[in-house]
Amino acid sequence: MTQPIILPDRIRGLHDLAYNLWWSWHPAARMLFKTLDRTAWKESGHNPVRMLRDLPEDILKSAVLNQEFIHHYDVVLARFHKEMDSKGGWFSENITVPECMPVAYFSAEYGLHHSLPFYAGGLGFLAGDYLKECSDLGVPLVAVGFMYPQGYLRQTVRADGWQESVDEVLDRDAAPIVRVLDEKGGQLVVKVPFIDPPVYVSVWKVQVGHIPLYLMDTDIEINEPWNRAISAHLYSGDVEHRLRQEIVLGIGGSEVLNMLGIKCSMLHLNEGHPAFAIFEKIRERVETGMSYGDAVHQVRATTIFTTHTPVPAGHDVFPFHLMDKYFGNYCPLIGLNRDTFLQMGINPDNPAGFNMTAFALKMSAYNNGVSKKHGAVSRRMWRSLWPGLKEEEVPIDHITNGVHVPTWIEPKMELLFNKYLGPQWLEDHDSPAVWELVDDISDRELWQGHYWVKMKLITFIHERARHRWVQNRVNPVNVVVGGTLLDPMALTLGFARRFAAYKRADLIFHDIERLKKLLNNRWRPLQIIFAGKAHPTDEEGKRILQKIFNFARDSSLGGRIALVEDYDEQLAQYMTHGVDIWLNNPLPPLEASGTSGMKASLNGVPHLSILDGWWAEGYNGKNGWAFGSEETPGDRTGPDAAAIYDLLEKDIIPLFYRLDEDGVPCDWVKVMKESIKSVAPRFSARRMVKEYVRKFYENALKGP
Repeated sequence: MTQPIILPDRIRGLHDLAYNLWWSWHPAARMLFKTLDRTAWKESGHNPVRMLRDLPEDILKSAVLNQEFIHHYDVVLARFHKEMDSKGGWFSENITVPECMPVAYFSAEYGLHHSLPFYAGGLGFLAGDYLKECSDLGVPLVAVGFMYPQGYLRQTVRADGWQESVDEVLDRDAAPIVRVLDEKGGQLVVKVPFIDPPVYVSVWKVQVGHIPLYLMDTDIEINEPWNRAISAHLYSGDVEHRLRQEIVLGIGGSEVLNMLGIKCSMLHLNEGHPAFAIFEKIRERVETGMSYGDAVHQVRATTIFTTHTPVPAGHDVFPFHLMDKYFGNYCPLIGLNRDTFLQMGINPDNPAGFNMTAFALKMSAYNNGVSKKHGAVSRRMWRSLWPGLKEEEVPIDHITNGVHVPTWIEPKMELLFNKYLGPQWLEDHDSPAVWELVDDISDRELWQGHYWVKMKLITFIHERARHRWVQNRVNPVNVVVGGTLLDPMALTLGFARRFAAYKRADLIFHDIERLKKLLNNRWRPLQIIFAGKAHPTDEEGKRILQKIFNFARDSSLGGRIALVEDYDEQLAQYMTHGVDIWLNNPLPPLEASGTSGMKASLNGVPHLSILDGWWAEGYNGKNGWAFGSEETPGDRTGPDAAAIYDLLEKDIIPLFYRLDEDGVPCDWVKVMKESIKSVAPRFSARRMVKEYVRKFYENALKGP
């Protein structure tokens, strides 16, 4: 079992604070840990649990005698306890129902903090932001997922530019996660129902403000060796392994809630991976004597399904023989024969398997895409599930994604907003009126703040490259490619996301000679920072990454291309805060929403994006740059790349380098301000969560 963290009585509250991720979105709480010992905070990877375990006793004793630290401690702990003890909030003030048990929120991944690597990309960060905002608004919610002790992918790039995966087992005892204990004081272990041979999961908990997140781990001795690996990695490429994961997630996750005595009023599925939870909710009702038809009616009326994937290959489809293998004994328990059971997951457009998204859409009363455009794409994509309806009548709504403002705002920018937007701006940050006060910030002050953050990014990248050189003795080429030649004075474009082919990370290299002129302009240079990972089984994605690596090592590009390896939440924070402009150019209409550009815009980093996903709603002609609205038959690579070059050459670069007598690009700062004002309230997680509550939860709480 975990050894307790030993702290002096006067600062014992640091223990509870460290084990609640509330600290991750409250700068004063992070600063409290940082002021204990700045070096230890940095070496811990900004993980307070690891830091407190490693700190020498004399540093902790000295902190007790430091009156400045104690004052800071008392203020932070008072605020923390006040918020955690609060039983009210926006939800209870605005939603009135006779009985409101928590919402059960299921997701395959959660992006909460880099000390908890249970995420691969946007889906996970969306889930993490959702939990944080539900905590802030007092939404009664309990979350379920996997722990993934070996994470998604720790990325290294070889000297030839090929991505390699490195397993790094999570040190569970040095992360902000705790064991859930049974009545005997041992760790709770739950048997997943109806899998033979049996599979067991140990249960862990992450406290996210008010929200408990329960995570399952199959890597325990009671399991057979082949079952211990079920939860090892996120998104296995093996179909049967993935089916077993999703059975454990949906059915095992439901059993965990039952064992904990948590009764839920509704089910919210974040993508199709946990959709088997629907079956389990039906089975639970049938087991009490309810008819199958009534059980389906009740479960459907209280289920919300959010689909994130307009890419057909992104929807899990399991062969019928595997469904027979794992659900042969399950069907009779819910009163179904085999054919009726399998029919529930049939996609008429491609009936060769059990489609998890088709199943979830059929069995949920409330379905939504994650942007206005994605809602329309989803209605077209899945219209065959409702053959009697016109496309516009297909019951798939949309709620556009948003980002958790307190998490993604750079502390320097937050101080600036505190100064100009009024003392309550953070409480009311989904109100557009609050953000109109951004115009009161002087151009010079905003630009200096951004430049300071940009220097912070480049210093961080330099430090990463240096650390890898010292620790791993990598090829010097990798150190250069990793960003050691970056120039803080140059216009810096950022591109950071998963290296899937449709995201077209290499699009800007289409006309290399034209790009060279932009990169190598002596007086107005452009530089580009890339980061991201290809899925371990995605060979095409790895080839794109290698292609960019080779461009970065090409001296004819002037050292203006950097590829920073091992993209994670920490690097995402630095990049969305510190680059000058954010690039996004997926192949439309395959971007469901995207949130990285929202995070950048929130911090005054304008968006340069194809008109897909959220940007089709967010672009207003003054807050960034857009291209690709026209339909392009066949291969659109050339026209889209040319549009990027045109915008850079004619608009973006001249605007950035047009300085006043004080060296401030005032016209550029106008775009920064418009970016903040137009994006921050409309694309916040606060607006998003309120929309889910008012559009779906409030109705689902009323039942069938």
